[in-house]
Amino acid sequence: MAAQSQSTLHMAPKERADRPLEMEWRSCQPEERPPPWGVEREPSGESKQLDGKVRAQVLRRLNYIGGHVSGIRKMAADDRYCVDILKQSYAVRKALEKLEAIILEGHLRSCVVEGIRGDNAPQIIDELMQLYAHSNR
Repeated sequence: MAAQSQSTLHMAPKERADRPLEMEWRSCQPEERPPPWGVEREPSGESKQLDGKVRAQVLRRLNYIGGHVSGIRKMAADDRYCVDILKQSYAVRKALEKLEAIILEGHLRSCVVEGIRGDNAPQIIDELMQLYAHSNR
């Protein structure tokens, strides 16, 4: 995984014959889609997309979600009662919704404010409208 040290990782579903649904790590390069107004950089060269406090909350919640999903996988492998598995999957869904709320609030309080101050209001509004449409699919 050394080659992926500069990128973030996310899980994507992957069908396999030996396992009905398995998660596969895929690279998600921040450079693939920077905001239309550019990426603010720290003096160290790192991007400043998430405030440090927000980033810590996001990472903590992702660790929790990852552990919870692992528990659900074990429940399925142990052939546990379907209702118990579903209850746990609902908990993960709620945790993901909370994660999304944290990221969105951080985005609204930082990136959106900075973009509008930088005379990028039309681009910011278009991006938010696209995000809203995507969330309602």
